[in-house]
Amino acid sequence: MTQSSTPARLLRIGSRGSPLALIQARQARSALAKATGLAPEQIEISIIRTSGDKIQDRPNEASLADAGGKGLFTKEIEEALLSGAIDFAVHSSKDIPAVLPTGLTLAAFLPREDPRDALVSHKAKTLRDLPRNARLGTSSPRRQALLMRARPDLRIVPLRGNVETRLRKIEASEMDAAVLAVAGLKRLGLFSAIATALEVDEFLPAAGQGAIAIETRATDESAQAHAAAIDDADTHTALAVERAFLAALGGSCRTPIAGHARIDGDTVTFRGLLAKTDGSETIEVSRQGRRADAAALGSDAGHEIKARAGAGFFVED
Repeated sequence: MTQSSTPARLLRIGSRGSPLALIQARQARSALAKATGLAPEQIEISIIRTSGDKIQDRPNEASLADAGGKGLFTKEIEEALLSGAIDFAVHSSKDIPAVLPTGLTLAAFLPREDPRDALVSHKAKTLRDLPRNARLGTSSPRRQALLMRARPDLRIVPLRGNVETRLRKIEASEMDAAVLAVAGLKRLGLFSAIATALEVDEFLPAAGQGAIAIETRATDESAQAHAAAIDDADTHTALAVERAFLAALGGSCRTPIAGHARIDGDTVTFRGLLAKTDGSETIEVSRQGRRADAAALGSDAGHEIKARAGAGFFVED
């Protein structure tokens, strides 16, 4: 009797189906294979189409809030995880709502890629060099707010779709520039498209930007043990701060919120920001503390900035 040469599939990863999502899922698979001793072929990647992928008639993240907000890009994958159809969910951390569904946990994060935003343009190397009233594409209220703060004359153009789609729109001269995540461009091998990377001190990233998250069932000890073996401690700590900040603010897709933590040994340094969508007003907060207090530090920063802003500052869901 001839035995099959195809290894049995022993672990299952759920992922969105975009080119970037699949690159991230393959990174997670490679790390899991190395940690477990399994062949990569024994770890299946299951493509799951999310509500956010299906909804194409909303121009930006703010309008997506009407249909469910950030969870639109994780909901179906998390349902598959809860049902036992998959063992791991792989997400872009910035797509994950601040509060997870009951029964799920973020078990690991891969080493963080460059968290900065990037200006992509054939007409200018920097934001300052863009022509007056330039058309700049973004789907993010945070990016819009920070852009308008720096350049109130810019005309913001709604821009959705995967990274390749967005780059094609720039090539077709539908806009003068766009702002995308450096991490996504690097993972796709498109780093050369970047005119300039926007430094964190001037253009604060979204919470979780550049980090790949591994989600498991809270009761699946085996999956959690596998995930723990590939967890990057510094990224996990940084995300604990940033996600606690979001949770304290009740962050949605509508209100521009930014937050980024740096880890240096046992020291955690965090900056957070809340803004009006037109960039006319921003409120910033900073914290420094010990690694062991990461979540408390982020939560405290979030509660402070929320109190300073007052209820009227937030865009209603």
